[in-house]
Amino acid sequence: MKQAKSKLQKLITLLFSFIGLIFIAFNTHAAVLTSIKPIAFITKAIADNVTETEVLLPDGVSPHTYALKPRDVQNIKSAELMIWISQDMETFLPNILRNIDANKQIELSQLPAINALLYRNETYHDHDHDHDHDHDHDHDHDHDHGNIDYHIWLSPTIAKKIAIAIHDKLLQYYPEKQVILDKNLNDFIFTLTNFEQVIAKNLINVENRRYFVFHDAYGYFERQFGLKNLGSFTINPDIQPGAQKAYHIRQQLVNNNAFCIFKEPQFNPAIIDKVIADTQVHVGTLDPLGMGIPLTKDAYFMFLTNLSEQYQSCLSSN
Repeated sequence: MKQAKSKLQKLITLLFSFIGLIFIAFNTHAAVLTSIKPIAFITKAIADNVTETEVLLPDGVSPHTYALKPRDVQNIKSAELMIWISQDMETFLPNILRNIDANKQIELSQLPAINALLYRNETYHDHDHDHDHDHDHDHDHDHDHGNIDYHIWLSPTIAKKIAIAIHDKLLQYYPEKQVILDKNLNDFIFTLTNFEQVIAKNLINVENRRYFVFHDAYGYFERQFGLKNLGSFTINPDIQPGAQKAYHIRQQLVNNNAFCIFKEPQFNPAIIDKVIADTQVHVGTLDPLGMGIPLTKDAYFMFLTNLSEQYQSCLSSN
């Protein structure tokens, strides 16, 4: 009797194990996985009606400091393709991706067409490199990795290169979907070109108004549309600037007639309130990660529209 009961228990255990494996199989589906949401916006536009697009980081999380969770690791391993930017941007990815087939990932910054368009922050944001040598200065340079700007999704020009790279890779996976992929790419580039013209026209009235940003991330966008960034509080958004830099920025606000300071929704830079006290400087918000924007084939255009409107809203304030 005991032997029969033992066999039954083993059978039940095996049955539940089998059901568990089936559950995992049906709930772990291959998809194109991107590290951050704006890259997912571009990917979705190209992969629409071809394969699913998913994003690793949740809304409001900085890619500079994210730590992978066990579920993230599983998602990376099960993805048909992983798209990311650079080991200097997503520092949490290289270790796990070393064990992933190189043909199943795209490190965007290493693609020749994109790498040729990368630039260093000092070539544009020369005000960041002031004479402030307080404690936060050392941390900034630990973070900037040669000061190359990897916020490439904020460049419509580079976004087109990203779209082409994704198209070409997916074409290897889905040669039977070439008509759809070609149409998605052509539609994306055509629409983005039109958006660039609209954004340039909308921002022309505020291009001479100077401002500071909290996070030095917007160089590509600013350079393309002629915006006048005076500098940033700190390159690393997770480190508050020291007192000397705060004093320096306040002097810059006064001496350069800065019109705006932009913060970001995922950070709470309380020091801004102190810096602008007793000044006429306006405070705006820039969202470089597209928080709240649903993942659709038109999401990247919505993202650019929102960003340009955020600039315009603060810089055109009365």
